[in-house]
Amino acid sequence: MKKILALFLFHISVAVFSQVAKDSELFLTLKKHDSIFFEKSFNQCDIAFLEKAIHPDLVFYHDQGGVQNKKTFLENVKKNICGKGLQKPIRKVKPESLEVYPLYSEGKLYGVVQTGIHDFYLREANKPDVFTSEAKFTHVYLLINKEWVLKEVLSFDHKS
Repeated sequence: MKKILALFLFHISVAVFSQVAKDSELFLTLKKHDSIFFEKSFNQCDIAFLEKAIHPDLVFYHDQGGVQNKKTFLENVKKNICGKGLQKPIRKVKPESLEVYPLYSEGKLYGVVQTGIHDFYLREANKPDVFTSEAKFTHVYLLINKEWVLKEVLSFDHKS
């Protein structure tokens, strides 16, 4: 009887905490959000947008750059991603890799965990983008005043 109960509870927990369907409204919303977030903040260097889109208590864990808070993260984006150079780093997500896991409190959606793989390129004027590396990511977004705000980031397993 204990084995049956344990198996039943396992299946319930998997159903409750599993990723949402890739055709669900929540998945499609977060997929679109990811696209806009990275296009504006990383690829176009809209720092004003980025400042509003990340939580004041952001924590960013990078396997090569260490732990960063919001201030350090913004400084590094300005210097390394959006610096003045001939080549511009570009981020593109692998769409098939995206997964979204809802976070609930007392039955109310308050956030999501989003995971996936993204590719990085260097862009130079009048030339095709050149692939440089890929990495895995995990994001925790909180739903604050009907807006998705990036709170925690894990960026790891970088491979050239």
